[in-house]
Amino acid sequence: MQDNAAAQADTTTELGLDKAVSLALENNLDLKKSLIDLSTSGYSEKRLWSEIFPAISASASAGYRSALFSGNGFDIDDQRPNMGLNYSMGLGVNLSFSAGTPYSMKSIKLAHQSNLLKYEDACNQLSIQITKKFYTLIAEQNSLDYLEEILNLAQRQYERNQVSFRNGLIRELSVMQSRLAVENARYNLSAAGTAYANNLGEFLIMLGMAQDEEVSLSGEINVMKIEADAEELIRRHLPGRPDIVRGRQEIEKLEYAERQSVMQARSPSLSLSIDWNAPTGQNRTFDPFSDSLSGTARLNIPIDSWIPGTTRNQSVRRANDSVEKARLDLTTTEEAAKTQIRSLAALLHNSWDSITIARLSLEVAQRSYELTEQGFRNGTVESLVLEDSRNNLTNARQRLLQSELSYMNMFLDLSAALNKNWKELMQEYLPQE
Repeated sequence: MQDNAAAQADTTTELGLDKAVSLALENNLDLKKSLIDLSTSGYSEKRLWSEIFPAISASASAGYRSALFSGNGFDIDDQRPNMGLNYSMGLGVNLSFSAGTPYSMKSIKLAHQSNLLKYEDACNQLSIQITKKFYTLIAEQNSLDYLEEILNLAQRQYERNQVSFRNGLIRELSVMQSRLAVENARYNLSAAGTAYANNLGEFLIMLGMAQDEEVSLSGEINVMKIEADAEELIRRHLPGRPDIVRGRQEIEKLEYAERQSVMQARSPSLSLSIDWNAPTGQNRTFDPFSDSLSGTARLNIPIDSWIPGTTRNQSVRRANDSVEKARLDLTTTEEAAKTQIRSLAALLHNSWDSITIARLSLEVAQRSYELTEQGFRNGTVESLVLEDSRNNLTNARQRLLQSELSYMNMFLDLSAALNKNWKELMQEYLPQE
Protein backbone atom coordinates (compact mmCIF):
# COMPACT_ATOMS: atom_id res chain seq x y z
CA MET A 1 0.00 0.00 0.00
CA GLN A 2 2.80 2.40 0.84
CA ASP A 3 4.50 1.66 -2.48
CA ASN A 4 1.26 2.39 -4.38
CA ALA A 5 0.76 5.64 -2.49
CA ALA A 6 4.35 6.66 -3.21
CA ALA A 7 3.94 5.84 -6.91
CA GLN A 8 0.75 7.89 -7.09
CA ALA A 9 2.46 10.80 -5.37
CA ASP A 10 5.25 10.67 -7.94
CA THR A 11 2.77 10.95 -10.83
CA THR A 12 0.79 13.80 -9.23
CA THR A 13 1.57 17.28 -10.54
CA GLU A 14 1.58 20.06 -7.99
CA LEU A 15 -0.22 23.05 -9.46
CA GLY A 16 -0.06 26.52 -7.97
CA LEU A 17 -1.80 29.68 -9.12
CA ASP A 18 1.19 31.19 -10.94
CA LYS A 19 1.82 27.98 -12.85
CA ALA A 20 -1.87 27.66 -13.74
CA VAL A 21 -1.99 31.21 -15.12
CA SER A 22 1.22 30.63 -17.07
CA LEU A 23 -0.13 27.44 -18.66
CA ALA A 24 -3.41 29.13 -19.58
CA LEU A 25 -1.63 32.07 -21.24
CA GLU A 26 0.63 29.68 -23.11
CA ASN A 27 -2.05 27.32 -24.41
CA ASN A 28 -5.15 29.47 -24.91
CA LEU A 29 -6.24 29.32 -28.56
CA ASP A 30 -7.94 32.73 -28.60
CA LEU A 31 -4.72 34.33 -27.37
CA LYS A 32 -2.78 32.57 -30.11
CA LYS A 33 -5.21 34.01 -32.69
CA SER A 34 -4.79 37.49 -31.17
CA LEU A 35 -1.03 37.04 -31.33
CA ILE A 36 -1.30 36.30 -35.05
CA ASP A 37 -3.26 39.53 -35.57
CA LEU A 38 -0.66 41.38 -33.51
CA SER A 39 2.18 39.92 -35.59
CA THR A 40 0.42 40.88 -38.83
CA SER A 41 -0.21 44.47 -37.79
CA GLY A 42 3.35 44.70 -36.43
CA TYR A 43 4.70 43.57 -39.80
CA SER A 44 2.73 46.34 -41.54
CA GLU A 45 3.70 48.92 -38.93
CA LYS A 46 7.40 48.29 -39.56
CA ARG A 47 6.97 48.67 -43.35
CA LEU A 48 5.18 51.98 -43.72
CA TRP A 49 7.25 52.67 -46.84
CA SER A 50 4.92 50.27 -48.65
CA GLU A 51 2.29 53.05 -48.69
CA ILE A 52 4.43 55.06 -51.15
CA PHE A 53 6.13 52.16 -52.90
CA PRO A 54 5.46 52.37 -56.66
CA ALA A 55 3.34 49.85 -58.51
CA ILE A 56 5.61 47.80 -60.78
CA SER A 57 4.28 45.56 -63.50
CA ALA A 58 5.79 43.50 -66.31
CA SER A 59 3.94 42.38 -69.42
CA ALA A 60 4.51 40.09 -72.35
CA SER A 61 2.30 39.42 -75.36
CA ALA A 62 2.36 37.25 -78.45
CA GLY A 63 0.09 37.31 -81.49
CA TYR A 64 -0.26 36.18 -85.09
CA ARG A 65 -1.51 38.20 -88.05
CA SER A 66 -2.33 37.07 -91.62
CA ALA A 67 -4.79 37.80 -94.42
CA LEU A 68 -7.81 35.53 -94.81
CA PHE A 69 -9.76 36.48 -97.97
CA SER A 70 -7.45 39.11 -99.54
CA GLY A 71 -4.11 38.55 -101.29
CA ASN A 72 -2.95 34.98 -101.13
CA GLY A 73 -5.37 34.23 -98.27
CA PHE A 74 -4.29 32.66 -95.01
CA ASP A 75 -0.57 31.94 -94.88
CA ILE A 76 0.95 30.38 -91.79
CA ASP A 77 4.40 31.64 -92.81
CA ASP A 78 3.49 35.12 -93.96
CA GLN A 79 6.72 37.12 -94.39
CA ARG A 80 5.15 40.48 -95.19
CA PRO A 81 5.73 43.41 -92.80
CA ASN A 82 3.47 43.42 -89.76
CA MET A 83 2.29 39.93 -90.68
CA GLY A 84 3.02 36.54 -89.12
CA LEU A 85 4.11 36.03 -85.54
CA ASN A 86 4.56 39.13 -83.36
CA TYR A 87 5.46 39.47 -79.71
CA SER A 88 6.39 42.24 -77.33
CA MET A 89 7.62 42.81 -73.77
CA GLY A 90 6.99 45.72 -71.46
CA LEU A 91 7.75 47.12 -68.02
CA GLY A 92 5.69 49.76 -66.20
CA VAL A 93 6.27 51.81 -63.03
CA ASN A 94 3.51 53.93 -61.50
CA LEU A 95 4.02 56.20 -58.51
CA SER A 96 1.22 58.20 -56.85
CA PHE A 97 1.48 60.96 -54.27
CA SER A 98 -1.49 62.04 -52.14
CA ALA A 99 -1.77 64.43 -49.22
CA GLY A 100 -3.73 61.76 -47.34
CA THR A 101 -0.88 59.23 -47.37
CA PRO A 102 0.70 60.41 -44.05
CA TYR A 103 -2.62 59.85 -42.25
CA SER A 104 -2.89 56.41 -43.80
CA MET A 105 0.51 55.61 -42.27
CA LYS A 106 -0.61 56.92 -38.89
CA SER A 107 -3.71 54.73 -39.08
CA ILE A 108 -1.54 51.67 -39.65
CA LYS A 109 0.57 52.48 -36.59
CA LEU A 110 -2.56 53.08 -34.53
CA ALA A 111 -4.04 49.75 -35.67
CA HIS A 112 -0.95 47.96 -34.33
CA GLN A 113 -1.21 49.79 -31.00
CA SER A 114 -4.87 48.79 -30.82
CA ASN A 115 -4.04 45.12 -31.44
CA LEU A 116 -1.33 45.30 -28.78
CA LEU A 117 -3.82 46.72 -26.28
CA LYS A 118 -6.37 44.06 -27.24
CA TYR A 119 -3.81 41.30 -26.68
CA GLU A 120 -2.68 42.65 -23.31
CA ASP A 121 -6.30 43.06 -22.19
CA ALA A 122 -7.11 39.49 -23.28
CA CYS A 123 -4.14 38.20 -21.26
CA ASN A 124 -5.28 40.16 -18.20
CA GLN A 125 -8.88 38.96 -18.49
CA LEU A 126 -7.77 35.36 -18.89
CA SER A 127 -5.51 35.67 -15.84
CA ILE A 128 -8.45 36.98 -13.78
CA GLN A 129 -10.68 34.16 -15.03
CA ILE A 130 -8.11 31.49 -14.18
CA THR A 131 -7.51 33.04 -10.75
CA LYS A 132 -11.24 32.98 -9.98
CA LYS A 133 -11.58 29.33 -11.03
CA PHE A 134 -8.44 28.38 -9.11
CA TYR A 135 -9.70 29.86 -5.85
CA THR A 136 -13.14 28.35 -6.44
CA LEU A 137 -11.48 24.93 -6.65
CA ILE A 138 -9.47 25.70 -3.51
CA ALA A 139 -12.75 26.52 -1.75
CA GLU A 140 -14.23 23.25 -2.98
CA GLN A 141 -11.16 21.41 -1.69
CA ASN A 142 -11.63 22.96 1.74
CA SER A 143 -15.32 22.09 1.60
CA LEU A 144 -14.42 18.47 0.93
CA ASP A 145 -12.14 18.51 3.97
CA TYR A 146 -15.00 19.86 6.10
CA LEU A 147 -17.42 17.25 4.77
CA GLU A 148 -14.89 14.50 5.42
CA GLU A 149 -14.45 15.75 8.96
CA ILE A 150 -18.24 15.75 9.43
CA LEU A 151 -18.34 12.17 8.15
CA ASN A 152 -15.64 11.17 10.61
CA LEU A 153 -17.55 12.85 13.45
CA ALA A 154 -20.75 11.09 12.46
CA GLN A 155 -18.92 7.77 12.13
CA ARG A 156 -17.36 8.08 15.59
CA GLN A 157 -20.70 9.09 17.07
CA TYR A 158 -22.35 6.07 15.46
CA GLU A 159 -19.70 3.75 16.92
CA ARG A 160 -20.13 5.29 20.38
CA ASN A 161 -23.91 4.90 20.10
CA GLN A 162 -23.53 1.23 19.24
CA VAL A 163 -21.47 0.68 22.38
CA SER A 164 -23.96 2.65 24.49
CA PHE A 165 -26.87 0.68 23.03
CA ARG A 166 -25.24 -2.65 23.84
CA ASN A 167 -24.74 -1.40 27.39
CA GLY A 168 -28.40 -0.37 27.59
CA LEU A 169 -27.67 3.34 27.93
CA ILE A 170 -29.57 4.59 24.85
CA ARG A 171 -32.49 3.44 22.74
CA GLU A 172 -32.25 1.62 19.41
CA LEU A 173 -33.78 4.64 17.64
CA SER A 174 -30.77 6.74 18.56
CA VAL A 175 -28.48 4.16 16.92
CA MET A 176 -30.58 4.14 13.77
CA GLN A 177 -30.59 7.93 13.62
CA SER A 178 -26.83 8.11 14.03
CA ARG A 179 -26.41 5.54 11.23
CA LEU A 180 -28.64 7.65 8.98
CA ALA A 181 -26.47 10.67 9.80
CA VAL A 182 -23.40 8.70 8.66
CA GLU A 183 -25.02 7.79 5.34
CA ASN A 184 -26.14 11.37 4.76
CA ALA A 185 -22.64 12.65 5.47
CA ARG A 186 -21.14 10.03 3.16
CA TYR A 187 -23.54 10.96 0.36
CA ASN A 188 -22.80 14.69 0.75
CA LEU A 189 -19.08 13.99 0.58
CA SER A 190 -19.47 11.78 -2.49
CA ALA A 191 -21.64 14.32 -4.35
CA ALA A 192 -19.23 17.16 -3.54
CA GLY A 193 -16.28 15.01 -4.63
CA THR A 194 -17.91 14.28 -8.00
CA ALA A 195 -18.66 17.96 -8.60
CA TYR A 196 -15.08 18.87 -7.67
CA ALA A 197 -13.64 16.28 -10.05
CA ASN A 198 -15.76 17.60 -12.93
CA ASN A 199 -14.83 21.22 -12.22
CA LEU A 200 -11.17 20.30 -11.92
CA GLY A 201 -11.29 18.49 -15.26
CA GLU A 202 -12.78 21.55 -16.96
CA PHE A 203 -10.13 23.72 -15.33
CA LEU A 204 -7.31 21.49 -16.59
CA ILE A 205 -8.67 21.68 -20.13
CA MET A 206 -8.49 25.48 -19.91
CA LEU A 207 -4.81 25.10 -19.01
CA GLY A 208 -4.13 22.82 -21.98
CA MET A 209 -3.67 19.76 -19.76
CA ALA A 210 -5.32 16.35 -19.95
CA GLN A 211 -8.66 16.23 -18.17
CA ASP A 212 -7.74 13.07 -16.25
CA GLU A 213 -4.26 14.19 -15.24
CA GLU A 214 -3.47 13.77 -11.57
CA VAL A 215 -2.89 17.21 -10.04
CA SER A 216 -2.70 18.63 -6.56
CA LEU A 217 -3.74 22.26 -6.19
CA SER A 218 -1.55 24.17 -3.78
CA GLY A 219 -2.84 27.43 -2.37
CA GLU A 220 -5.21 29.00 0.10
CA ILE A 221 -7.70 31.85 0.19
CA ASN A 222 -6.19 34.65 2.24
CA VAL A 223 -8.38 37.73 2.42
CA MET A 224 -7.69 41.02 4.11
CA LYS A 225 -9.86 44.05 4.63
CA ILE A 226 -9.59 46.47 1.72
CA GLU A 227 -10.62 50.07 2.38
CA ALA A 228 -11.16 51.03 -1.26
CA ASP A 229 -11.66 54.74 -1.96
CA ALA A 230 -13.67 54.68 -5.19
CA GLU A 231 -12.99 58.30 -6.20
CA GLU A 232 -9.26 57.94 -5.64
CA LEU A 233 -9.20 54.70 -7.65
CA ILE A 234 -11.12 56.39 -10.45
CA ARG A 235 -8.70 59.30 -10.54
CA ARG A 236 -5.63 57.06 -10.64
CA HIS A 237 -6.70 54.16 -12.79
CA LEU A 238 -9.64 55.17 -15.00
CA PRO A 239 -7.49 56.59 -17.86
CA GLY A 240 -5.69 53.23 -18.17
CA ARG A 241 -8.80 51.07 -18.56
CA PRO A 242 -8.68 49.19 -21.89
CA ASP A 243 -12.17 50.30 -22.95
CA ILE A 244 -11.27 53.95 -22.23
CA VAL A 245 -7.99 53.63 -24.14
CA ARG A 246 -9.80 51.93 -27.01
CA GLY A 247 -12.32 54.79 -27.05
CA ARG A 248 -9.52 57.34 -27.35
CA GLN A 249 -7.86 55.27 -30.05
CA GLU A 250 -11.14 55.05 -31.93
CA ILE A 251 -11.44 58.84 -31.87
CA GLU A 252 -7.85 59.19 -33.07
CA LYS A 253 -8.41 56.62 -35.82
CA LEU A 254 -11.53 58.40 -37.03
CA GLU A 255 -9.72 61.76 -36.95
CA TYR A 256 -7.01 60.30 -39.16
CA ALA A 257 -9.67 58.86 -41.45
CA GLU A 258 -11.40 62.25 -41.58
CA ARG A 259 -8.19 64.08 -42.49
CA GLN A 260 -7.30 61.40 -45.01
CA SER A 261 -10.76 61.71 -46.55
CA VAL A 262 -10.46 65.51 -46.72
CA MET A 263 -6.99 65.37 -48.24
CA GLN A 264 -7.94 62.76 -50.79
CA ALA A 265 -11.16 64.57 -51.73
CA ARG A 266 -9.90 68.16 -51.81
CA SER A 267 -6.11 68.15 -52.22
CA PRO A 268 -4.32 67.78 -55.56
CA SER A 269 -2.70 64.43 -56.25
CA LEU A 270 0.33 63.71 -58.43
CA SER A 271 0.77 60.53 -60.44
CA LEU A 272 4.00 59.57 -62.20
CA SER A 273 4.26 56.64 -64.59
CA ILE A 274 7.03 55.22 -66.77
CA ASP A 275 6.48 52.55 -69.40
CA TRP A 276 9.04 50.69 -71.49
CA ASN A 277 7.99 48.56 -74.47
CA ALA A 278 10.08 46.29 -76.69
CA PRO A 279 8.20 44.93 -79.72
CA THR A 280 9.63 42.60 -82.42
CA GLY A 281 11.53 44.09 -85.32
CA GLN A 282 11.14 43.43 -89.04
CA ASN A 283 12.91 40.08 -88.74
CA ARG A 284 10.59 39.03 -85.86
CA THR A 285 13.46 39.05 -83.35
CA PHE A 286 14.17 41.29 -80.42
CA ASP A 287 15.47 44.63 -81.70
CA PRO A 288 16.86 46.92 -78.98
CA PHE A 289 16.68 49.85 -81.40
CA SER A 290 12.94 49.51 -81.88
CA ASP A 291 11.95 49.74 -78.16
CA SER A 292 10.19 52.75 -76.67
CA LEU A 293 10.24 54.52 -73.32
CA SER A 294 7.40 56.81 -72.25
CA GLY A 295 6.79 58.85 -69.12
CA THR A 296 3.71 60.63 -67.85
CA ALA A 297 3.17 63.11 -65.02
CA ARG A 298 -0.45 63.86 -64.09
CA LEU A 299 -1.70 66.39 -61.57
CA ASN A 300 -5.30 65.84 -60.51
CA ILE A 301 -7.13 68.78 -58.89
CA PRO A 302 -10.57 67.83 -57.47
CA ILE A 303 -13.32 70.43 -57.72
CA ASP A 304 -16.61 68.67 -56.97
CA SER A 305 -15.67 67.98 -53.32
CA TRP A 306 -15.73 71.73 -52.67
CA ILE A 307 -19.30 72.05 -53.90
CA PRO A 308 -21.84 71.58 -51.06
CA GLY A 309 -24.18 68.65 -51.50
CA THR A 310 -22.02 66.60 -53.86
CA THR A 311 -21.25 62.98 -53.07
CA ARG A 312 -17.62 63.62 -52.17
CA ASN A 313 -18.58 66.65 -50.08
CA GLN A 314 -21.07 64.52 -48.14
CA SER A 315 -18.44 61.85 -47.44
CA VAL A 316 -16.26 64.52 -45.80
CA ARG A 317 -19.19 65.59 -43.60
CA ARG A 318 -19.94 61.99 -42.61
CA ALA A 319 -16.33 61.49 -41.53
CA ASN A 320 -16.63 64.50 -39.21
CA ASP A 321 -19.91 63.18 -37.78
CA SER A 322 -18.26 59.84 -36.97
CA VAL A 323 -15.64 61.61 -34.86
CA GLU A 324 -18.32 63.44 -32.86
CA LYS A 325 -20.23 60.19 -32.24
CA ALA A 326 -17.03 58.49 -31.06
CA ARG A 327 -16.47 61.30 -28.54
CA LEU A 328 -19.99 60.81 -27.18
CA ASP A 329 -19.39 57.03 -26.97
CA LEU A 330 -16.22 57.67 -24.98
CA THR A 331 -18.14 59.87 -22.52
CA THR A 332 -20.73 57.12 -22.07
CA THR A 333 -18.00 54.53 -21.51
CA GLU A 334 -16.29 56.71 -18.90
CA GLU A 335 -19.51 57.22 -16.95
CA ALA A 336 -20.28 53.50 -17.03
CA ALA A 337 -16.75 52.69 -15.85
CA LYS A 338 -17.02 55.12 -12.94
CA THR A 339 -20.35 53.59 -11.92
CA GLN A 340 -18.86 50.09 -12.04
CA ILE A 341 -15.85 51.03 -9.89
CA ARG A 342 -18.04 52.79 -7.31
CA SER A 343 -20.39 49.80 -7.16
CA LEU A 344 -17.58 47.27 -6.73
CA ALA A 345 -15.95 49.36 -4.00
CA ALA A 346 -19.26 49.55 -2.08
CA LEU A 347 -19.92 45.82 -2.52
CA LEU A 348 -16.41 45.05 -1.32
CA HIS A 349 -17.07 46.99 1.88
CA ASN A 350 -20.36 45.19 2.52
CA SER A 351 -18.80 41.83 1.70
CA TRP A 352 -16.27 42.27 4.51
CA ASP A 353 -19.15 42.74 6.94
CA SER A 354 -20.49 39.41 5.71
CA ILE A 355 -17.16 37.75 6.49
CA THR A 356 -17.14 39.22 9.99
CA ILE A 357 -20.63 37.85 10.66
CA ALA A 358 -19.72 34.47 9.16
CA ARG A 359 -16.65 34.17 11.41
CA LEU A 360 -18.71 34.97 14.49
CA SER A 361 -21.36 32.46 13.39
CA LEU A 362 -18.69 29.79 13.05
CA GLU A 363 -17.42 30.44 16.57
CA VAL A 364 -20.97 30.14 17.92
CA ALA A 365 -21.66 26.96 15.90
CA GLN A 366 -18.37 25.38 17.01
CA ARG A 367 -19.05 26.08 20.70
CA SER A 368 -22.68 24.97 20.35
CA TYR A 369 -21.61 21.64 18.86
CA GLU A 370 -19.09 21.04 21.65
CA LEU A 371 -21.74 21.68 24.32
CA THR A 372 -24.37 19.61 22.48
CA GLU A 373 -21.98 16.69 22.11
CA GLN A 374 -21.16 16.87 25.82
CA GLY A 375 -24.87 16.93 26.66
CA PHE A 376 -25.51 13.91 24.45
CA ARG A 377 -22.80 11.95 26.21
CA ASN A 378 -24.41 12.88 29.54
CA GLY A 379 -27.81 11.74 28.24
CA THR A 380 -29.47 15.17 28.39
CA VAL A 381 -29.58 15.78 24.58
CA GLU A 382 -31.26 13.71 21.89
CA SER A 383 -29.32 12.38 18.91
CA LEU A 384 -31.39 14.50 16.47
CA VAL A 385 -30.37 17.62 18.34
CA LEU A 386 -26.73 16.55 18.05
CA GLU A 387 -27.11 15.98 14.31
CA ASP A 388 -28.73 19.41 13.88
CA SER A 389 -25.84 20.98 15.77
CA ARG A 390 -23.34 19.16 13.56
CA ASN A 391 -25.16 20.32 10.43
CA ASN A 392 -25.17 23.88 11.75
CA LEU A 393 -21.42 23.64 12.19
CA THR A 394 -21.03 22.45 8.60
CA ASN A 395 -23.24 25.24 7.30
CA ALA A 396 -21.29 27.85 9.27
CA ARG A 397 -18.01 26.63 7.82
CA GLN A 398 -19.45 26.62 4.31
CA ARG A 399 -20.87 30.10 4.79
CA LEU A 400 -17.52 31.49 5.88
CA LEU A 401 -15.79 29.74 2.99
CA GLN A 402 -18.25 31.16 0.46
CA SER A 403 -18.04 34.62 2.02
CA GLU A 404 -14.26 34.66 1.71
CA LEU A 405 -14.45 33.34 -1.86
CA SER A 406 -17.05 35.97 -2.78
CA TYR A 407 -14.87 38.70 -1.27
CA MET A 408 -11.85 37.45 -3.22
CA ASN A 409 -13.81 37.34 -6.48
CA MET A 410 -15.13 40.84 -5.86
CA PHE A 411 -11.62 42.12 -5.31
CA LEU A 412 -10.52 40.43 -8.55
CA ASP A 413 -13.42 42.13 -10.36
CA LEU A 414 -12.32 45.48 -8.93
CA SER A 415 -8.72 44.95 -10.06
CA ALA A 416 -10.00 44.00 -13.53
CA ALA A 417 -12.17 47.13 -13.62
CA LEU A 418 -9.08 49.18 -12.80
CA ASN A 419 -6.89 47.24 -15.27
CA LYS A 420 -4.50 46.61 -12.39
CA ASN A 421 -2.72 43.40 -11.41
CA TRP A 422 -4.60 42.16 -8.34
CA LYS A 423 -1.42 41.24 -6.45
CA GLU A 424 0.01 44.72 -6.99
CA LEU A 425 -3.28 46.30 -5.97
CA MET A 426 -3.44 44.23 -2.78
CA GLN A 427 0.14 45.20 -2.00
CA GLU A 428 -0.99 48.83 -1.84
CA TYR A 429 -3.34 48.00 1.05
CA LEU A 430 -0.87 46.00 3.12
CA PRO A 431 0.15 47.67 6.41
CA GLN A 432 3.30 49.69 6.00
CA GLU A 433 6.13 48.50 8.22
